[in-house]
Amino acid sequence: MKEFLKALSEKLTPNSAAHEDYLTSSNNPIEEEEEGAEQPQDHVKASVLFKHVEKMMMSSESAVIAETGEWWVRSQKLKLPNGCGYEYGSSMGWSFGASLGYAQAAAPAGKRVICCVADRSFQVTFQDVSTMMRWGHKSVFFLVRMDDGKGCKRWDYAGVVDAIHNGEGECWTAKVRCEEELVGAIETVMGEKKDCLCFVEVVVG
Repeated sequence: MKEFLKALSEKLTPNSAAHEDYLTSSNNPIEEEEEGAEQPQDHVKASVLFKHVEKMMMSSESAVIAETGEWWVRSQKLKLPNGCGYEYGSSMGWSFGASLGYAQAAAPAGKRVICCVADRSFQVTFQDVSTMMRWGHKSVFFLVRMDDGKGCKRWDYAGVVDAIHNGEGECWTAKVRCEEELVGAIETVMGEKKDCLCFVEVVVG
């Protein structure tokens, strides 16, 4: 085994990005992350995504639906304002269908659902988009594309939603690959498209 591990280590390329991001997220509340730090231009760090969700989107008129796994852990760090809803589940794909049901039930109260759904989960539940459009939901989904090539075939996620939309009803999609694009998309979601079903495909590193 020692010989195997030694030979394997010689073929692997160290990549500390995930560990460094984990340490940043684990040791600091989202709102206290260092401002002005240089960010990559080809992907968005998960910690940066949640920082802007917290600062720009959450209010007493919103509700957070947490995906299982890493996204559930990160959502635990969000500082929820009074009246902001919060639900989480432990099954892959749970959050997307749960968001549909929550949005339908919370519509009379005027709450807007915010959900981060991972690429793998979206692939098994995406058909719910049609029902969301039919009922005029105005939820916001961050379709988190891991871009690691593991576990599932890469889709054009925003393109899938556009195909289901087919020009009928209110739906807006965007793809973001850096923090600047993310902030711009959130500003649109909270402004011009505040009464619209929104899907933001986020390339996360």
